[in-house]
Amino acid sequence: MSDRESGFMQAALDLARKGMNSGIGGPFGCIIVKGDTIVGKGCNSVSSTNDPTAHAEVVAIRDACNNLQTFQLTDCEIYTSCEPCPMCMGAIYWARPKKVYFGATRHDAADAGFDDSLIYRELTSPLHDRLIEMVSLGNESAVKVFDEWREKPDKIAY
Repeated sequence: MSDRESGFMQAALDLARKGMNSGIGGPFGCIIVKGDTIVGKGCNSVSSTNDPTAHAEVVAIRDACNNLQTFQLTDCEIYTSCEPCPMCMGAIYWARPKKVYFGATRHDAADAGFDDSLIYRELTSPLHDRLIEMVSLGNESAVKVFDEWREKPDKIAY
């Protein structure tokens, strides 16, 4: 790893430690870099904001998108203190960065009490076998909204 990459990873780790030690949330930090500039930062703030989606990566993506005034981060790199969870992976793929660097693995996180293995299993389970019941309701009406989207002349595709 280059000095550049090591420095950015250290910034993510420092953010994780700062957020954890100041009571903002768990031990996770993330920065987003465009070129050689940090354009977004986030630390886990789930417990301080009562927001289960306030993971470091999601917070950093929101910050970077706000700062860059875009909803895609195609020219950016993400540096995160830990391998992203399934929710954060979804956010990362929607944001479309060019690369993700992570520190600890999901197994390291599980050893520290942040175990996402249930979610990984649930994502590959059939709907009828999931722990939280998933019920399709109103499919025909819902599909009509997609039909309207396809016909919308001023849509912004993503």
